[in-house]
Amino acid sequence: MTVLTDPYDHSVRETAITFDTAPFTPQEHRPRLLSHPVDGPYRLMVATGAGARGIPGYAASGPFRPEPAYATSVGTTVHVAPRRGIGTLLHGALFQALAGEDVHRARAGVARPNDASGRPHERFGFRHVGTCREAGRTFGRRRDVARYEKEL
Repeated sequence: MTVLTDPYDHSVRETAITFDTAPFTPQEHRPRLLSHPVDGPYRLMVATGAGARGIPGYAASGPFRPEPAYATSVGTTVHVAPRRGIGTLLHGALFQALAGEDVHRARAGVARPNDASGRPHERFGFRHVGTCREAGRTFGRRRDVARYEKEL
């Protein structure tokens, strides 16, 4: 389970892209990662090719909101080790897997500034639909979160 926590914990420790403020233990990550069944709209796509430092990354879709009326929307996320192209491959695999599901929209939040995440979302057909100003504070700075959505 530790190798699955590495890409996310790297994001927590080294970047402002997640609003978690401390890395997770493998036991804390376990319920989140195991909540993705093999099929259905809530997917976990893991990049293979693990080396000594763990997996290159993963993409996931999950409930956008807990209320039943939101069931045809998913929230998406991608966490990767610092490598080029892995996030693009993971995003592509996730959307291919979701193509046959009863999902109408994918939604994502991108902490600002973060062109390395915003541009790939736009390349995959997400469009910017608004920004939550100063939504949280990481590394001693208030951060905006750009909201994106994509029709599936």
